[in-house]
Amino acid sequence: MARSSFEIQKLNLPGVLLIQPKRWEDERGFFMETFHKEALMAAGITDEFVQDNLSYSKKNVLRGLHYQKAPHAQVKLIRCVSGKIFDVVADYDPASATFGTYVSTILSGDTQAILYVPKQYVHGACVLSDEAILEYKVDDYYYPECVAGVRYDDPAFNITWPVENPILSEQDKSWQLLPKRRS
Repeated sequence: MARSSFEIQKLNLPGVLLIQPKRWEDERGFFMETFHKEALMAAGITDEFVQDNLSYSKKNVLRGLHYQKAPHAQVKLIRCVSGKIFDVVADYDPASATFGTYVSTILSGDTQAILYVPKQYVHGACVLSDEAILEYKVDDYYYPECVAGVRYDDPAFNITWPVENPILSEQDKSWQLLPKRRS
């Protein structure tokens, strides 16, 4: 039986979890497990992660809102290794009961908290510190033909981002707004 290496909190969007690794400290520094398959399985995370990614960004960079389309949609485990980010997960499916709902949290190198993002949601992150490094695991490989996104300022979400003029990639500037939900 796996020991509990994490404290897990359900966020206000079905399936989205905030995972806080337990930290052991002494005069040398600290140690923590950032991935423990059995402990995560005991918490209901049964995905098989196949790829690790790392991104470096400067202050006010906003990456998102991203997802990968079926048949290669991705579950993500996201951790801020250093720095501090404002992280967002949102439901972009107009047919979903939670369409337009988003959750946000602060991830930082200080806490090493991990965000579990199911494949049915979009994800975005905005850097609050001078720089930040994100590491994330995904359960499917990257397929350029399946890359997709939604504008970070889409009124369907009404996200209050912590920066007025974010630094965006050309791709993130080009994402379309979501269709309005039909009543």
